[in-house]
Amino acid sequence: MPRRQVLGLVQAGGAGGRMDVLTRERAKPALPFGGVHRLIDFTLSGLVHAGLDDVWVSVEYQVASIDQYLSGGRPWDLDSSRGGFRRMVPQTGSGPATEDKFAHGNGDLLLRMARDLESHGAPTLLVSSADHVFSADLAAVIDGHVASGLAATVVTADVSKREASNNVTVTSDADGLVTAVAEKPVRPSTGTVATEIFVYSTEVLLETLRSLRAELSGDAVGDDSGIGDFSEHLLPRLVEQRQVRAVPLGGYWRDLGRPGAYLQGHRELIAGKVDVFHPDRPVISKWPDRTAARVRAGAVVENSLLSPGCHVAGEVVDSVLGPGVVVEAGARVEDSVLFDDVHVLRGARVSTSVVDERSRIGRGATVGAMPSSRVAKDDDIVLIGMDSTVGSRAGIRPGGRLEPGTTA
Repeated sequence: MPRRQVLGLVQAGGAGGRMDVLTRERAKPALPFGGVHRLIDFTLSGLVHAGLDDVWVSVEYQVASIDQYLSGGRPWDLDSSRGGFRRMVPQTGSGPATEDKFAHGNGDLLLRMARDLESHGAPTLLVSSADHVFSADLAAVIDGHVASGLAATVVTADVSKREASNNVTVTSDADGLVTAVAEKPVRPSTGTVATEIFVYSTEVLLETLRSLRAELSGDAVGDDSGIGDFSEHLLPRLVEQRQVRAVPLGGYWRDLGRPGAYLQGHRELIAGKVDVFHPDRPVISKWPDRTAARVRAGAVVENSLLSPGCHVAGEVVDSVLGPGVVVEAGARVEDSVLFDDVHVLRGARVSTSVVDERSRIGRGATVGAMPSSRVAKDDDIVLIGMDSTVGSRAGIRPGGRLEPGTTA
């Protein structure tokens, strides 16, 4: 169908509390992945490759941390004088209180954008979060949704039941019609989960949201509509009406909103299991202007990814180094992700850790330790906030957290 009949909406406004110190001073979708990409790149690239002309990005939390990177949509060729990229921020207007100010969940956010969605006029709306890594032919998903005549299509992925307990599970019949959804079940009956990629009939979506507001807002506080996240009321209501179909993603997908999942995603990337870099659907990013990485004589680099500007004289094993990272001779980095311009000094050891931008690991310091479990757990991983310093010969035990700008 003509792509101007479809509006893409990227929900990039969440605070990302589960990522702890890594999202104190940045929006979660701005987190790096694979050294040179950001999480939001995967969603924006998917929408662009689907041929969408109009893409809106909703931002609420730490807007400055992602604004410069987005550059008005220029890296994705969305900087059009008519339509194209639009940054959506909370606003106070003349509409109902439940349609203004900050959202109380990703379902509530759609209600708050109701007037803008109606004004745009696209009959079909594709909504995606921006904290997952995936590759999918979204053009086929859109066409299938329109052909179905239903109110909503949810793109699903299959994960382990353990991982499913952190997501919204989806049960469907033989024809793909969704029969039930469950939010973060303790004992999931299925490993099929919602990827937070949805296609909606805009008119039916807004009718449903306003109906839910009329039912729920009386019990809510202040400007809260009571709708919350999509899995609380919106999706269950549409499922009750037999108006939701499930479409399998068909490729790699991982929600990286938790420390364990974030590190595990990088482990899978290093192992070659992250099948998202297709020549016909490249991941478009705003690349760093850095020189090529340098590996000094005597350095050891095994099963790792080095970004532009890296300077390695020590050992790097099973790790991902962001742009400008320095690992001095005698230092060792293992099973870790280091963001831009981290400096690991001589004799330091960094294991099973995520270290944020411009942090400094002092001489002889020990950060983290290799876990016994094959699957990364949140409590195994050290998180060090940006602009932090670990002093010489200091130690941070597994599971430690260092707030941005502090010294240990």
